[in-house]
Amino acid sequence: MASPIYVIGHVNPDTDSISAAISYSWLLRERDGLEALAARAGALNAQAAWVLKTLNLEPPVLITDASPRFESVMRRLDTTFPEQPLSDAWVIASRTNGIAPVINQDGTPYGLITGRSLFSFLSQQVGVKPDRKNLTITEILNLPCDQAANTQVLKFQANAKIKDVLQRLLREEGDEFWVVDEAGRYVGICRQRDLLNPPRLKIIMVDHNETQQSIGSAEEAELIEILDHHRLGNPSTHIPIKMSVDIVGSTSTLVSEKIEEAGLSAPWKIAGVMLAGLLSDTLNLTSPTTTPRDLLAAERLSRWAFVRGSALETETRESFGIKVLSASAGLATRTPKEVVTGDMKVYSVGNLHFAIAQVEVSSLNEVNGHVEPLNLALDDLRKSANVDFAMLMVTDVVRGSSRLLLSNPPAVMDELPYQPLSDNTRLAEGVVSRKKQLLPVVLGLLEV
Repeated sequence: MASPIYVIGHVNPDTDSISAAISYSWLLRERDGLEALAARAGALNAQAAWVLKTLNLEPPVLITDASPRFESVMRRLDTTFPEQPLSDAWVIASRTNGIAPVINQDGTPYGLITGRSLFSFLSQQVGVKPDRKNLTITEILNLPCDQAANTQVLKFQANAKIKDVLQRLLREEGDEFWVVDEAGRYVGICRQRDLLNPPRLKIIMVDHNETQQSIGSAEEAELIEILDHHRLGNPSTHIPIKMSVDIVGSTSTLVSEKIEEAGLSAPWKIAGVMLAGLLSDTLNLTSPTTTPRDLLAAERLSRWAFVRGSALETETRESFGIKVLSASAGLATRTPKEVVTGDMKVYSVGNLHFAIAQVEVSSLNEVNGHVEPLNLALDDLRKSANVDFAMLMVTDVVRGSSRLLLSNPPAVMDELPYQPLSDNTRLAEGVVSRKKQLLPVVLGLLEV
């Protein structure tokens, strides 16, 4: 069976990242017949959760790390019990290329019967004892399994990373190992040769193209394609891949264009989630990142989504956009840590690494009274993310401006063209886009 392809957005996924994963995986299944599954690299934010609940869509599967696990190479072989006769193990081994797992009544591993353990057992039974050399096969096979089982086999949890214990595995004489669950119960057997070349997770990156914004251990995955609308910072690949990075306001716009090019129309739920991603990323088509293609995509998706019988049949593009933006939780309903980590991206310039987080509010007055705890949360984020400095962009989606908070900014950040306020924040009038407005200014100062 072919392994699935996971369509996955960036860490700290926003609504567009979630919608692109859902909609592009739908297109790959519908158009190409691929086993494509929507995935996410982090928890849903309040807005994305509201959109999925409104549309009655399941969240994409959560995958936080692409490093191969033991469960990816194990096989759940048939088992027997220690007190059962060796004949039971013999039957199992004849069907499993010479392996018979022996487990306890509680499901925990007892030992493995293999060709090596069986030969060792026979040597002990017969050896140089003349009186034992006349043992028949029937007598041997009537002995209990526990006598012939190797009980010194290593155990590994199914969700453990193979790379973390690879050197230990190479030092072991045995070729087979137990795979157990968190309670230590048997779930399968893996072989050393399979552990040395485990299958890699197949992924398509949407709404990002930089490894540092991607799923953990992304370099261990098999990257198949990139579909994005951000600046280039893409990872190197061993083979050519499909890559589409275009100047539009959202990845959902790109997916909707591909659906139309295929001569298809999306079901209202898929169209609705794409429209939500588009309206979220473009602030209901008011952001400076909005392009004519986004306007066409909004018309296209509205036509597909606002159909009779759908949960959105009474909506308009404007009303739905207002509801999507209003679903973003403000500052008061979240902890400072949740605010600075909910939509955070890491960037690099030379040897300098920095993070920019963004949160949407209905009024910049919400910042008043939260500056100190937010600054402390930014300090903690800077340390946990191992970056040189961090910024929080609090964006008023109604009036179209932002306030900036900075943690450990380099001296050159004093030249930011935004009004300093008495609480050490900065007022960025008319700035709502991290990608198109704030980031270019920051990079321009750092690259001088």
